[in-house]
Amino acid sequence: MIEAVTTSVDETRALAAELAPLAVPGDLIVLAGDLGTGKTAFAQGFARGLGVVEQVTSPAFVLVRAYEGRLPLTHLDVYRLDNLQELVDIGLSELLDDGGVTVIEWGDVVTPVLPPDFLEVRLALGEPVDDRLVSIRSVGPSWPPRAEGLRRAVAPWMVAA
Repeated sequence: MIEAVTTSVDETRALAAELAPLAVPGDLIVLAGDLGTGKTAFAQGFARGLGVVEQVTSPAFVLVRAYEGRLPLTHLDVYRLDNLQELVDIGLSELLDDGGVTVIEWGDVVTPVLPPDFLEVRLALGEPVDDRLVSIRSVGPSWPPRAEGLRRAVAPWMVAA
C-alpha cells in the first residue's frame, strides 16, 4: 500500500496525472471515498495524464463517459446504481475488454462484479480540510510489477513510512 497526501484539488489531479503513464490496455482503476473527497478530480487528472484534451466531467447522471487519449478512457460513476445487476446490464465486461483503461468512481461498492485485478485508489478528507489522504493498493497480478513505478510517480506526495 502506498500512502500519500495532496493539499489541493490541483495536487490530487497532478498525482493522478503522474500515475496515468503507467496504465496499459485493460487496466481498471477503482476509486473509493466519501462524497467530496476528490474522486472526480482524480479521474480528471488521470485523463489528462492519458492525453485526454476534452473536459472530463462526472458521469453521475449518465453512468458512463468515454474519452480518447493515449489509451481510450471509460469513466463510470456507479453511485446511483440500485443493484449490481445494473452494472452487468450496462455491459461492464465489454467496457473492460475494449483495450482501454476504465476508471470507476464508487467502485468499492461494486467489487463483487469486478474482475479480481485492479488498482484501488481510496481518497479521504484530511486536516486541514483541503488535504486528501490517498491510499493506493494493487489487487491481483497486473499492478505489482509496476510497484516501483507507482512509488516513483507518487513520491512527491508520499507519506514517510
